Amino acid sequence: MSLATPARPARDDSRAGGARTDRRPPPHVRRDARTGYLFIAPQLLGIVAFVLVPLGLIVYYSLHEWNVLANTFTFVGLDNVERLFNDPQLASVLRATVVFSLGLVVVNLSLALLLAVMLNRRWPGVTVFRTIFFSPVVISLVAWTIVWGFLLQSDGGINGALAMLGIDGPNWLREGWGAMIAVIVVQVFKNVGLNMVLFLSALQGVPRELHEAARIDGASDAAIFRRITLPLISPMIMLTSIITIVGSLQVYAQVAVLTQGGPGISTTVLVYYLVQQSFDFHQFGYGSTLAIVLFVIVLVLTIAQWQLRKRWVHYES
Repeated sequence: MSLATPARPARDDSRAGGARTDRRPPPHVRRDARTGYLFIAPQLLGIVAFVLVPLGLIVYYSLHEWNVLANTFTFVGLDNVERLFNDPQLASVLRATVVFSLGLVVVNLSLALLLAVMLNRRWPGVTVFRTIFFSPVVISLVAWTIVWGFLLQSDGGINGALAMLGIDGPNWLREGWGAMIAVIVVQVFKNVGLNMVLFLSALQGVPRELHEAARIDGASDAAIFRRITLPLISPMIMLTSIITIVGSLQVYAQVAVLTQGGPGISTTVLVYYLVQQSFDFHQFGYGSTLAIVLFVIVLVLTIAQWQLRKRWVHYES
């Protein structure tokens, strides 16, 4: 009599170690992922089309010399970089850029913070003053600059007002440092309202209980502002400083309308110089090299500010 071998139970392939399993995420997870990619697709396409592709083309053009009039496009390698180091005007252009940027950043941020502190108080008509200071931000840049160009002429409105006081005003746009000061002032008045609104929003977020407690302890207004207000609004100070510095390095229309880079090249900032080299002198390869220099400067300054935030921005780890 033979004993029948008991039948083995069927192996569960889904639990077998060597069996293939479907590790794909569930359908609803895949659907959510596709929806997320569709939402960020416009932004990614914009970055590729308007940031990455232009940067690549600038590097490509900097290695060539493109003469539009002669219809030639010649590979020159690093000749434009060598020309950059041998350019006798570049030092003056960089000096003018530094002076303009420093002047604009210091005056703009200081004035914006002062106006924000003043307008943060409950004074009669404070809303009207906020509107007046912010209105230049929404005015056309070219129209604003043209009006100031007429006012700053030797026989313009500013010198006319000074003449009524017995003061003989200079030709603001054609005399030495006066032209640089004029360009800085025009740009400050144009954009100070934006930083003022940003500072005002930060000041309104400072808890009043801290100020009241400090006053009870006998702290002065200056000490309260230095020890409490400034640390609490330091993130907004960092934001506005980055925006203002980057904006100061990209100024072109004001210089083009007011001074055309003069007198001499005293107000020829880097952006105006690279546009002049590219479109006035048709040196597109060298203009692209100058654009790379501008990009590197902006990138380095932005990274430096971001790294320094840990030292002076409150609540940053």
